[in-house]
Amino acid sequence: MQRNPLCYPVIAALAALLVGGCASTPAAPKPAPATPENTAPAAGQETATQKKNPNDAYLSTYKPQPSGPVLIANATILTAAGDRIERGSILLQDGRVSAVGNIQAPAGATVVDATGKWVTPGIIDAHSHLGVYASPGVEAHEDGNEMTNPVTAEVWAEHAVWPHDPQFPLALAGGVTAMQILPGSGNLIGGRSVTVKNVPARHVDEMKFPGAPYGLKMACGENPKRFYGEKGRSPMTRMGNVAGYRRAWIDAAEYRRAQGDAKPPGRDLSKETLAGVLAGEILVQNHCYRADEMLTMIDISREFGFKIAAFHHAVEAYKIADVLAREGICSDIWADWWGFKMEALDGIRENAAILQKAGACVVIHSDSSDGIQRLNQEAAKAMAAGNRMGMSIRPEDAIRWITINPAKSIGVGDQTGSLEVGKMADVVVWSGNPFSVYSRAEKVYIDGALIYDRGRLQPRTDFEIGIMPNALEGGVQ
Repeated sequence: MQRNPLCYPVIAALAALLVGGCASTPAAPKPAPATPENTAPAAGQETATQKKNPNDAYLSTYKPQPSGPVLIANATILTAAGDRIERGSILLQDGRVSAVGNIQAPAGATVVDATGKWVTPGIIDAHSHLGVYASPGVEAHEDGNEMTNPVTAEVWAEHAVWPHDPQFPLALAGGVTAMQILPGSGNLIGGRSVTVKNVPARHVDEMKFPGAPYGLKMACGENPKRFYGEKGRSPMTRMGNVAGYRRAWIDAAEYRRAQGDAKPPGRDLSKETLAGVLAGEILVQNHCYRADEMLTMIDISREFGFKIAAFHHAVEAYKIADVLAREGICSDIWADWWGFKMEALDGIRENAAILQKAGACVVIHSDSSDGIQRLNQEAAKAMAAGNRMGMSIRPEDAIRWITINPAKSIGVGDQTGSLEVGKMADVVVWSGNPFSVYSRAEKVYIDGALIYDRGRLQPRTDFEIGIMPNALEGGVQ
C-alpha cells in the first residue's frame, strides 16, 4: 500500500499542487504598515526591549497543529505516574490530556479503538545529536563539536540544528515526541543544548519546546583531555580538566557580580551562558563516565553554587547510587553500552536497576541516531537485566525511564512526560506491550494532533522528498 507523506512546511505549497494528501499553504499575510512599534531600528540603534532581552530573537515560535478531541479507548495505559490501567481510555482535548480512566467520548470526538494495544506518554530522549550531526553523515553535517577551545560556552546547539534531517521522522516512528539536542563532548564546556518537539518545521525556532530551559553541556574524562592533549595544550590530564572548569566558573562568577556595577562589562557570550547556570536558569548536563569524576564534579558544583541536573552516560553511576539519589541528580544512561574506551570499561547491564533500587532518577538515553528509534527496547533490556538479578521491575517503572524522568532531567517534567490531566497530549499508541521487540508505535500524537500514523501518515522531510523517486506520489512502499 502506498502512503502519502505528511508534508513539511517548506514543501507544502508544491505538494498541494501535486498530491491530494497535503493541505495547501495559506497565502502569506500582507505586511503591516510601518509603525514605531514594528519598525526595525536603524543600525546602531536598539530599542529598550532589545537592550534588556537580547536573546528574545531566539524564542520558540512553536505552535501545535490543529486538532479536535480524540478518545483512545480500551487500551492498556501506562501513565508514568502510577499503576497501569487495563481497558482504559484517555481523552485528548485542546492539546492537553483531558481525562484518563473509564470515560465516554464527548460529542464530535474521534474515537480510536485501541483494544489489545498499549498507550504511553511520548518518549523523550534526553541526549540526542539529531540535526547537529545530520544525515547523510558527511563532514559538511558535522556541526556538534566546536573543538577550537576547551571552553566554548558561547555556542548554542540550536544554531546548527537542521530541521530537515531525515533522522527526525525516523525517531518519530519510534514514538519520540521530544528530545534534548546537545553539543558534543570534545570540550570541557561545549555550549548550550536545546529541547525540541519532534514536529515538521522549516526552522528550529518552530520546533523549540516552549518555556524549556537551556542546558549546558559539560564533559569529564577522556574526550577533552585526549583532543587537546594531542595538540600539546591544556587540558591533557584530568587535573587539567578540573583546573579548566574552575577557571571558567571563577570568570563567570566575576562577570555575574560585575553586572551590578555602575558600568557593567560589555556582553560576553561565553560568560553570559555560565552566569545563567549560576543564576539557576540553565541546567548542567554533564557527560561523565567514572564514579570518582562524578563526585569531583559535585564538589565543583558546591564550590561555585550551581546544580547538576544529570550525568550523561554515567556507566559507573551504580557505584554512587546513594549519592546521586541524595543529590537529586539524574543518571542519563545506556542500557548496555560499555567497554569501548577505558572509562567505559566498568559498565554493567544492571546499572539502571541498581539506581532504581536506590531511589535515584534513571533515564535511558540514546546518544545515537539508531538508538533513538528504539528507546523502548533499550529500556526493556535494562528492565530485563534488573529482573534477572531479582529486582522485580515492572513496565510501570521502566516506562518512567524514557518519559517522565528524562522530562524532569531537562526541565520540562511539569509540562509533559506523563499522562496526567492538564499535561501536553504527547501520546503513543503501541501495537502491543512497548517493551516487546515485536511491538511498534502505531500512532503518535503531539499536543493532541496526530503527527504519525504507521498506516497512512508518515512524515517526510523536504530533503527526503527531493532525493526519493516518486516520494510525492505516495512515498515508499
